[in-house]
Amino acid sequence: MNVLLEIEQPHLRKQVPSFEVGDTVDVHVKIREGEKERVQLFNGIVIRRRGRGIAETFTVRRIVQGEGVERIFPIHAPSVVDVIVKKRGRVRRAKLYYLRKRVGKGTRVREQLWTKSKAEATPATTAAATAPVADSAATAPVTDASTPAAPPVDHAAVQKQEAEATAKKADAAAKKADAERKARAKAKKASRRDAKAKKPAKDDTKKADDKKADAAE
Repeated sequence: MNVLLEIEQPHLRKQVPSFEVGDTVDVHVKIREGEKERVQLFNGIVIRRRGRGIAETFTVRRIVQGEGVERIFPIHAPSVVDVIVKKRGRVRRAKLYYLRKRVGKGTRVREQLWTKSKAEATPATTAAATAPVADSAATAPVTDASTPAAPPVDHAAVQKQEAEATAKKADAAAKKADAERKARAKAKKASRRDAKAKKPAKDDTKKADDKKADAAE
């Protein structure tokens, strides 16, 4: 095992790019065209990392004109110039093979907020974190005397105003209901009066018909 490590060591990349499965990355790859070389950019989501040592690889997937395209890149290959993380992904799987069956918005991965690691912390931040805590009186914030202080809130007055507003709403609702009840009673009374007015007219018509019948006999 030690012999293999000694053989692989000269071919390993000194600075390995820091990225995880689910991250959106830009892979800069060298491409030879005849006698010329150029760097091509391949953007996509890392769906897999496998292997270790010089055999470690990662797979990047992207959508091109509605079709999924995947490329496998060896991390320590000289043709891979750089791997730049564009967006950190928040995933719970080591292999994102489920993205192969999804289209459209289903291929998106939740974004994770960028957080600096301890190694990336600045010296000023480290010094501030390790500095001793000074006296609270010395570190107390200085307030401007010209700025007026906010008046205290009278909770009792606020509650009283809310109670008065609620009582007013209840009174208005009761008055409205009473008016509607009176209107219904008035309409019902008017309909009964009309019915009584029409009934004698029918009786008179019946009596007139009976008289005509008797006269005809």
